[in-house]
Amino acid sequence: MNEENDIKIDEVSIDDANETSDNPAPESDELSQQLSELNDKYLRLAAELENTRRRAALDAESRARNRAISISEKILPVMDAINAALKLTPDDPGIQSMARAMESAFEQIGIKKIESLGQPLNPTYHNAIQVIDTPDTAPNTIVEEMQAGYMLGDTVLRTAMVIVSK
Repeated sequence: MNEENDIKIDEVSIDDANETSDNPAPESDELSQQLSELNDKYLRLAAELENTRRRAALDAESRARNRAISISEKILPVMDAINAALKLTPDDPGIQSMARAMESAFEQIGIKKIESLGQPLNPTYHNAIQVIDTPDTAPNTIVEEMQAGYMLGDTVLRTAMVIVSK
């Protein structure tokens, strides 16, 4: 029985250990190269993910701004109707109340009226629909506003329709 349980051990020399230690150097270089490649891929993917997040945030902001502009443009005719009613019946408390409510809503939304009267004509903000002779006014000065212009932030929703001096 003892004979069957005996384990045979081959002789091992120091030379054998040196032979196996020569091989890990190329394997180590290969692993370092793979690690470097994987690290590079990781950094590139992380940067791509961050760029995608940033683009998605900008797209969402742009869509929200475009919706706000679209809704604002649809509200402008209501304000025009209120202003026209105010011109016809300036003493009506109901119309005055509606005008104040709309002006308050515009202010909360960020819609601002473009100031025109007495200003020099600026094609970015004004649309001259008529030119008239006025002796006491400088040339290209707005003398009358036919329809108000509005801005949302730095975006012109609608240019003001104006009459300009010659």
